[in-house]
Amino acid sequence: MNSSISSINQDANTARLFNRILIANRGEIACRIIQTCHRLGIETVAVYSEADAGARHCRMADHAIAIGPAAAADSYLNIERVIGAAQSGGAQAIHPGYGFLAENAEFAQAVAAAGLVLIGPKPETIEAMGSEARAKIIMQKADVPLVPGYHGDDQSDETLRAEAEIVGFPLMLKAAAGGGGKGMRVVPDMKELEHALAAARREAQSAFGDERMILERYIQAPKHIEAQIFGDRHGQVVHLFERDCSSQRRHQKVIEEAPAAGLDTQVREKLLTAAVNAAKAVDYIGAGTVEFLVEGEQFYFLEMNTRLQVEHPVTEAVTGQDLVEWQLRVAAGQPLPCSQDQIECNGHAIEARIYAEDADAGFLPDSGTLTQLQFPLDKDVRVDTGVDNGDRVSVHYDPMIAKLIVHSDDRSRCLAHLKSALAHCHIAGLTSNLGFLLRLAARTEFEQARIDTGLLDRSLDEILDSNVDVPTEVIAAAAYAFIADSIPPATDRPFASIWDLHDGWRIGRAAPQRLELEVLGQRIVLECLWQDNELRFEYQQQSLYVRLDPIAGPDRSLQLNDRKHRLIVHHHDPGRLDLVWNQRRWAVQRHRRFEAIESSGEGSGRILAPMPGKVIQLAVQPDQTVAQGQTVALIEAMKMELSIKAEVDGTVKTIAVTEGELIEAETLMIEIEPE
Repeated sequence: MNSSISSINQDANTARLFNRILIANRGEIACRIIQTCHRLGIETVAVYSEADAGARHCRMADHAIAIGPAAAADSYLNIERVIGAAQSGGAQAIHPGYGFLAENAEFAQAVAAAGLVLIGPKPETIEAMGSEARAKIIMQKADVPLVPGYHGDDQSDETLRAEAEIVGFPLMLKAAAGGGGKGMRVVPDMKELEHALAAARREAQSAFGDERMILERYIQAPKHIEAQIFGDRHGQVVHLFERDCSSQRRHQKVIEEAPAAGLDTQVREKLLTAAVNAAKAVDYIGAGTVEFLVEGEQFYFLEMNTRLQVEHPVTEAVTGQDLVEWQLRVAAGQPLPCSQDQIECNGHAIEARIYAEDADAGFLPDSGTLTQLQFPLDKDVRVDTGVDNGDRVSVHYDPMIAKLIVHSDDRSRCLAHLKSALAHCHIAGLTSNLGFLLRLAARTEFEQARIDTGLLDRSLDEILDSNVDVPTEVIAAAAYAFIADSIPPATDRPFASIWDLHDGWRIGRAAPQRLELEVLGQRIVLECLWQDNELRFEYQQQSLYVRLDPIAGPDRSLQLNDRKHRLIVHHHDPGRLDLVWNQRRWAVQRHRRFEAIESSGEGSGRILAPMPGKVIQLAVQPDQTVAQGQTVALIEAMKMELSIKAEVDGTVKTIAVTEGELIEAETLMIEIEPE
């Protein structure tokens, strides 16, 4: 991981740091914490489930202890096993990272009871801020602005309907016990309230064990601005400026940046002051984030996250501070490393979250082995990742591959740097969202910092733009690359038989080669002539002359007739290329002659899982009659609830999965015998 984080000078008179800590997490955040600990000379103990036995965070740590099966509930969420690992591993403190037990007050209390130090806030603070309803009451007393709404204890349907009338429509339903998009629904009118309330309660109960709801006025197009705060055990609280996290899809953050571009100076000062006041109101210790919705010159408290955030690297980039080091020092009893007037914000930083998911197929999450994983090497590019080449992205956990962070003098340069870095990333073995991130970064609204929290959901079809014509430059470069790859270099075949070559050689002249390409679902058939490292073919009534020459790394110079262009070519395998051209990533597949094609066809009675996920409900039984379009099951994936519907009228013949089961994509779920 590349980083420009500076080290903090330790005062010889301050409390001593820990000798060994346990990290109660996995993936990129565990690796991130280990990196700082190694720099400070602190030993680390990793924990791992059966699915993570060979994971990168285990390889990086000084020690690693198994804590249970793949299911998070039996391993990373098992308080007794995590604390037992800390004790047997000789750790003095536990860093929870984010997710899993990071905001669990019961866990914080158990850590203290075991005589260990939690690298985080007090249990009382976690408990208070873990309930969104209680948090709003505390914030109201601290004069932190709130969104108008209802967060009372009476959760009867009658009361919620009455309060909904007072708040007005559209309104937002939110889980009182947590966040992260779970248990959240936008309700357009009273007719939709009953259905939305049932679904939100079900999600909230599943995620948090608490179905209580909050009603809020739905702010149509706000920005999501959050302030990074830090407190110590000596009563000091500071902020480390703000981040803009408005680029969201279904309430899940996609790209974050610091500072927030276009934020009015007076609004910024008031928001940061409110964030510090919020932290003081709960006697905050350690790293935390106070989140706000900003609409014009108004801002409203959203929630407080009592942990380190996924997007903390952009704050580290602009302040030059290592927030994990701050956490360790504060937990050890040291005062904050800097006073408020010593903390500066320099330049601009943007973070993009790289996931194993297919944006063009409805953001279906993917799992599998990473056969190629390459990131740009640049002093201003930082990559936080929990995987290496050959590692597996598991169905059991969040499919994040990495976080890509860039830092430059100003936002314009930073954005250009981000697009270049995304273009030079290469991931093979599974599908990633690299293309989607590049398309989003190239949007006019993003370039002009006019992103609000609803833009991605409103404009998703425009951003994906799957109906666009494939540029001739992409076809030409792909054709050249595929045919050139099929011809062994001369140095590899000094005595080869002419019958073993694939260059279309014939007595007297070269013969055309048939090449079939597929991109964005379009099949393109070319008759290509290869001779002396040059390619010629007809395309859209044009005669094209093509050469593709290396520049550096994946960068290529494309000669197309009398013009030259620079583009990027990433090789997956002999049948797949990714080309980056005109700020877009193009996946091009080569179809070989006599290729076998297998399809169940439309109207199949075999219902396969469209993505990896968890079966949360089976709505049918064997021998039950079902109608086409009827919901037969619900699965949960990527924090979303997805209805699985019958494609035909018929009778349920087989149910091949069980409720609560984690399944891979393409798993047979239900088989229906058609009428």
